[in-house]
Amino acid sequence: MNFNNPSVYFVLVVILALRCATAKAEAFFVFGDSLVDIGNNNFLVTTARADMPPYGIDYPTHSATGRFSNGLNIADLISEKLGWEPLMPCLHPNLTGKKLLVGANFASAGVGILDDTGFQFVNMIRIYDQLNYFQQYQKNVKALIGEGPTEKLINESLVLITLGGNDFVNNYYLMPLTLRSLQFELRPYVAFLIVEYKKILQRLYELGARRILVTGTGPIGCTPAELALHSKTGECAEELQFAASLFNSQLVLMIDQLNKKIGYDVFVAVNTNAMHMEYFINPQAFGFKESKTACCGQGPYNGFGLCTVFSNICDNRDDYVFWDPFHPSERANRLIVEQIFNGSRTHMYPKNLNTIMALDSRV
Repeated sequence: MNFNNPSVYFVLVVILALRCATAKAEAFFVFGDSLVDIGNNNFLVTTARADMPPYGIDYPTHSATGRFSNGLNIADLISEKLGWEPLMPCLHPNLTGKKLLVGANFASAGVGILDDTGFQFVNMIRIYDQLNYFQQYQKNVKALIGEGPTEKLINESLVLITLGGNDFVNNYYLMPLTLRSLQFELRPYVAFLIVEYKKILQRLYELGARRILVTGTGPIGCTPAELALHSKTGECAEELQFAASLFNSQLVLMIDQLNKKIGYDVFVAVNTNAMHMEYFINPQAFGFKESKTACCGQGPYNGFGLCTVFSNICDNRDDYVFWDPFHPSERANRLIVEQIFNGSRTHMYPKNLNTIMALDSRV
């Protein structure tokens, strides 16, 4: 087919527009940090990168892709479970044409709710920059299929946003004294984060998102990195866990308020802390052998430094809850995604993803 022929190009655009106008949209958009970054930081000059072995050792290509995982992360696995096409990083030069209609991943390792979070990584796509890229993405899609179909695509899409953990471990608690810890006691700091997160979620809504999964922080005091710093017998860092519980409980309240103001459940709180703590406390019940030591790292609990080819690396990644000092293994991610789809209101508030998709199918 001659795509240089204007009439042929016009027919292609009309077909794409009709397809989007009549079919249920299956676009997926991802925002946030290293838990869901699939390689955007590969295109940046930054120290927050996972583009070298042994990252990706269990990825389908057995190569490092920029994911902070031995294989797939949460965003990948949601797409996989829904039977949707894999996403591409928003900075990838091949994200053009029909590939735009699948959605895009805007996440960037190191970012937080606050712009000053992760400053030590030098460069990343901060959250409002991610939203600006999303706005530009919409302009590109409008040029491809038109304004009405684009609005429908965005309104019917699924959105995942993962923020908060870095605002503690790579900001407030980064050093014994930080600018934010001097500025705020813990409770006011958490309240400040919630106010700022609310602005981000409201902006997502303004940009057309209507089905938004919002994760809280995971068990930040129980990661191998924090155990290496604070633990003598494997106990979690109490203050960090308290910070996570404060943040997650207030996040649920904030989401509830937003949904009531809108009039229906746009935002869904994903309690990754509760999910992950189940594996941490009783790993054997979920088929794990180790929940405190990372598969890849060095020092106590393999919690010091980066995961590199010179690190200690376990033989069977499926035995470990944590892949590296901060990030879950692919198998742990799979269990988290299972809860996202089927979890109770303890894990998914006010409803799980299967319920959301079932309700949408009736509309």
